[in-house]
Amino acid sequence: MSDLVRFGVSIDQDLLENYDRLIAERGYATRSEALRDLIREALIEQKIETQTNIEALGSLTLVYDHHARNLAQEMGEIQHLFHENILSVMHLHVSHDDCLEIIALRGIVAEIVELSNALLSLKGIKNGKLFLTLPSSVITEK
Repeated sequence: MSDLVRFGVSIDQDLLENYDRLIAERGYATRSEALRDLIREALIEQKIETQTNIEALGSLTLVYDHHARNLAQEMGEIQHLFHENILSVMHLHVSHDDCLEIIALRGIVAEIVELSNALLSLKGIKNGKLFLTLPSSVITEK
């Protein structure tokens, strides 16, 4: 870890009060910890948006109709095409009709997005969301 640097920030009082409430609700001990997380998140988002050839980590969460015709087979075929990006798959039966699948991912951002889009666009997928992040060593690289 590099040296700590202290700096001052000018901010509207109402904005700071709302920020303090937010970080207290989220359990942060200090403003500094919360601010560091905001900065990391902004750096991660910027790198993922602008450098689609970098290595990322992620999870894809899908909710789908268990009874949808050929859906399980189509999902399996797509996952096999991207087997090098899939670390693990957790499949849960949440109701008589719905399944929840959480797929842990690793690989080049463009490949992960391609895999996610292929799965999310299948007929029978009711909802889904891709979360991407970066290995901690990459976040502050230039």
